[in-house]
Amino acid sequence: MQDQLKRFQQRVHNQLAALLTFENHPHVPQRLIDAMRYATLNSGKRLRPALIYAVAEALNIPLTQVDKAACAIELIHSYSLVHDDLPAMDDDDLRRGQPTCHIQYDEATAILVGDAQQTLAFSILSEDAALSADVRLEMIRILSRTAGINGMIGGQMLDIASEGQNIELALLEQLHNMKTGALIQAALLMGAAASPLYAEIKAPLAELGKTIGLAFQVQDDILDIEGDTDTLGKPQGSDLAADKSTYPKLLGLDGAKRYRNELIEQAQQQYRQLPFASPFLAQLIDYIGQRNH
Repeated sequence: MQDQLKRFQQRVHNQLAALLTFENHPHVPQRLIDAMRYATLNSGKRLRPALIYAVAEALNIPLTQVDKAACAIELIHSYSLVHDDLPAMDDDDLRRGQPTCHIQYDEATAILVGDAQQTLAFSILSEDAALSADVRLEMIRILSRTAGINGMIGGQMLDIASEGQNIELALLEQLHNMKTGALIQAALLMGAAASPLYAEIKAPLAELGKTIGLAFQVQDDILDIEGDTDTLGKPQGSDLAADKSTYPKLLGLDGAKRYRNELIEQAQQQYRQLPFASPFLAQLIDYIGQRNH
């Protein structure tokens, strides 16, 4: 599994590195290009691009047809981290083991980097000559919905509003279905969008993405307590310090671990019901519950 994950990670890294050059954007200030490369081309897990590639490969879709989708979803994810780290949001100084964008450059540059990453994601999808117009439109629809007010951004707003409060499990799940799960759903759907089976598998893939997203977030909350800063690449205990609503806070650490395990088993059951096989995807589901960063 690790070898295939590295292959997908390297593939999207190479695509992003080729995209974010001054030669491709000769009228863009060099400082902005440099800052975008700094924020994007770091040691991220690239989980969402890997999900896109895994589904496409399982459905016999050439990976060249989803390269732009993999770049787009990683740009959206990276932009969200750049903005999350800003002083007005989580005010973090460390991300993926290096100074956050606003620390390395400055706050105004970091804001513009996130804005540029977001808009570039939709630009490259709209111009992807490897896909039909209908598939391009569907990918843009998926990503704009899951990254917007009904997905990631709406979830981030709920996250901010819940700081310092004891919220119920249902609201915590709604928060993370939007903030984390929506973009993971998007990855699975974008990987399948060019397949003749898309209409048939769209709903079960969305449900699988929802479950994977929750499991991913529960493990993130556990790692905030049990992990260490060097391995995590970000400050350990930051959620606790910010008094955020988390699964260990609501369920206790042992309860959160049990819930994570239940979600991983549920995701595996959902995966087995899909009309295609991807051993890598099955292994990746387990990895999400076992990772240490």
